[in-house]
Amino acid sequence: MKVALIGATGNAGSRILAELARRGDEVTAIVRHPEKVPALPHVTAKQGDVFDQDGLARLLTGHDAVISAIHFTDSDPRKLIEAVRASGAKRYLVVGGAGSLEVAPGQRLVDTPNFPPQYKAEALKGGEFLALLRQEQELNWTFLCPSAMFVPGERTGKFRLGTDQLLVDDKGKGWISFEDFAVALVDELERPAHERRRFTVGY
Repeated sequence: MKVALIGATGNAGSRILAELARRGDEVTAIVRHPEKVPALPHVTAKQGDVFDQDGLARLLTGHDAVISAIHFTDSDPRKLIEAVRASGAKRYLVVGGAGSLEVAPGQRLVDTPNFPPQYKAEALKGGEFLALLRQEQELNWTFLCPSAMFVPGERTGKFRLGTDQLLVDDKGKGWISFEDFAVALVDELERPAHERRRFTVGY
């Protein structure tokens, strides 16, 4: 599969890049600094600007799928969506955030009293991105949210999947490693089960 990965050197993006390379996909890593992309099989680094809608669309053209792994506050969701649509890519997968997940019916994590203020702007922007995707009539999108704690760890391949509710363990802890998040995302790319939907992954 030919995959364009936007934001391939970030915490999530670098693990997704490694997972795609591990599975033999042909990847175009679109980043601001191509020299930071590690040398991996079937990976080509390209410089791109997420705010340059036309330029980004040209970079995305010819790929089967596009993955966004960039911070919501560092991008414009409308420009990303338009660029993917213009490229003709068949799938669009977005690395989401936990803030938009529900902790009770109708109550999002981001709206709870103890939500860390330093993450609030990013979480709210992620919710706006999801709302835009839900209005989308053309793109076959998927929005994968990590658990509340999204941290470096190990690739175990063992995790749970959910839909709109925050996943927590029996002690109330919700977490997922960047490595296992990447496994879940690439699994969805290879075997679509959540087309035009949001889902979540956690332990």
